[in-house]
Amino acid sequence: MVATVLGSSIAMLDATVVNVALPQIGRDFDAGIDGLQWIVTGYTLTLAAFILLGGALGDRYGRREVFLIGTVAFAISSAACGFAPNLTTLVAARLVQGVAGALLTPGSLALLSAAIDPRDRGAAVGAWSGFGGIAAAVGPLLGGWLVDAVSWRAVFLLNIPVAALVVAITLASVPESRSAVRVTRLDIPGAAIIAIGLGTLTFGLIRASTWVTAAGIALIVAFVLVEMRSPEPLVPPRLFASRLFSVTNAVTFVVYIALSGVFFMLSLELQVVAGYSPLAAGAAALPITILMLALSSKTGDWAQNHGARIPMVFGPLIAAAGLLLLLRTGPHANYLLDVLPGVIVFGIGLSVLVAPLTSTVLGSVSTDDAGIASGVNNAVARTSGLIAVAALPAVVGLRGAGLSDADKFDAGFTTAMWICAGLLAAGALAATLIEKPEKSAKAAEVAHCSHCDVGAPLLASQSGE
Repeated sequence: MVATVLGSSIAMLDATVVNVALPQIGRDFDAGIDGLQWIVTGYTLTLAAFILLGGALGDRYGRREVFLIGTVAFAISSAACGFAPNLTTLVAARLVQGVAGALLTPGSLALLSAAIDPRDRGAAVGAWSGFGGIAAAVGPLLGGWLVDAVSWRAVFLLNIPVAALVVAITLASVPESRSAVRVTRLDIPGAAIIAIGLGTLTFGLIRASTWVTAAGIALIVAFVLVEMRSPEPLVPPRLFASRLFSVTNAVTFVVYIALSGVFFMLSLELQVVAGYSPLAAGAAALPITILMLALSSKTGDWAQNHGARIPMVFGPLIAAAGLLLLLRTGPHANYLLDVLPGVIVFGIGLSVLVAPLTSTVLGSVSTDDAGIASGVNNAVARTSGLIAVAALPAVVGLRGAGLSDADKFDAGFTTAMWICAGLLAAGALAATLIEKPEKSAKAAEVAHCSHCDVGAPLLASQSGE
């Protein structure tokens, strides 16, 4: 339990906690918005591109072995981030860190499920989810404190002793496991094409290059064609024969662009414009995680009994209302009056949405495909985050801008919140296509015992555990 919780937590937190450190990194390296975008998207890019391949590698060669390799690689790349002498080195290390995260993340829950007695598995997964939620709550606070008290470098260097503890516990106490279904061939061509495609798309969006963006889209289309012909595809086309699966992933894609854009822009707005310290900015979004921990299981239960359509329609709309309240954030914003109301309403919206969305993904396919379905949905969410951070600053007029022009950033933040609110409304509209409740044992398990962090839906094992 300790090994899998800590292992998954460091990978999850490095996707979000770094937002708190961005202004200080920008000052130290004299980086503009585009440089800060690469710090975030470099990690998300390789994590999204290789997370399904990481699950397949664990299923074939052993989840414990791949989990250990990923953890060690994560520690080494974290050290490279912490000691990076310039922005280029930091971004390169973040790319490697994302690959390491893609190796260790899928095996986390799969190892736990395989090692625990089936009679205790539900409780174990619930505890894993709960501890992960606590890590999500504590992470931004700890990150903000480290940036204030030590340096932004400490945010990355803290991963090293945690990873060492994970390796020690895993070697001593965690048994090896593999998928019962023999994986005869890895989809290396598919993994390579999607990695190059996402990288090209990211570069094109950050540089606002139409031709490069179009090339990235073309490569992603090529990935779809390769998957349709692959004997062992990373993304089995049969999953999308389910209309419910397709609609739910469409909702995920649109909604998570908005969510990722909000978390990226809000942390910068609070520090650059409102003058908050890194610690205060990290604490500002804490009510969101608290609300999700308190309410997600209840909304999951409700959706299990009454269907997911209502919460998946109203959840994004409530979250969109929260973003409109966040428009009050600006120079010298008062947290209690200007920030907290929007954060609370936004958090309620996420709490209504996320658990039903996760359980619907798993309930839309057969039990045998539940693991890969959750993995695909996770990859969709991370790809949405990648697109959000890459595209949003350019769309709102912040491309090439530094962090010294608070007025320009504030205007960009306002436009970004309107765009994100519109995306959430579009996600709610897409959710109206859900026709009827879908129930399954797998969906019931998720609805009752799991928590979904705000960065992406729950990642179940790639083998359907």
